[in-house]
Amino acid sequence: MMERGITRTNICLTLSWCLYYVKRNFRLGLEFMKTYFPKREEIVKNWYVIDATGLTLGRLASKIAAIIRGKTKPIFTPHMDVGDYVVVVNAEKVKVTGKKLQDKFYARHSGYPGGIKLTNLKTMLEKKPEEVIKLAVKGMLPKGSLGRKIIKKLKVYRGSRHPHSAQNPITLDMKEVISG
Repeated sequence: MMERGITRTNICLTLSWCLYYVKRNFRLGLEFMKTYFPKREEIVKNWYVIDATGLTLGRLASKIAAIIRGKTKPIFTPHMDVGDYVVVVNAEKVKVTGKKLQDKFYARHSGYPGGIKLTNLKTMLEKKPEEVIKLAVKGMLPKGSLGRKIIKKLKVYRGSRHPHSAQNPITLDMKEVISG
């Protein structure tokens, strides 16, 4: 039985078919679709404020990840940072479903043998609610340098005050977006 793989014959056949279609489309006057790449000057980055009161953690995080990644814009390009800035207020009032308050754990390691530290969600919401939302969103972003750059556009605050009023942020009502 002969194995299928990349051979010189397969490459030549593929190239000949590609050349055939290029010549045929040129002769017929058809144009190829071109991929659009936004320029740095064309990218407009807006600021949004989201009130997390009573919103489910995972649903909120997925919407935030889409906004800061830029997937809500028509100029979205996977390898570029085209997203907007998001300010989340009232982070301590986010809700979770089921028994996640007791069963969900956040792990960190000191680097020493046996140095793993586990904290459940209830303790994290009491001590560092900002970190809960940041970690949920971070897990939904690409891993690598682009993800590290994108996560910096997320600002999370405990309480209803934030220092970004100079940017004139637009208030998003996520209750309507998430439920419908």
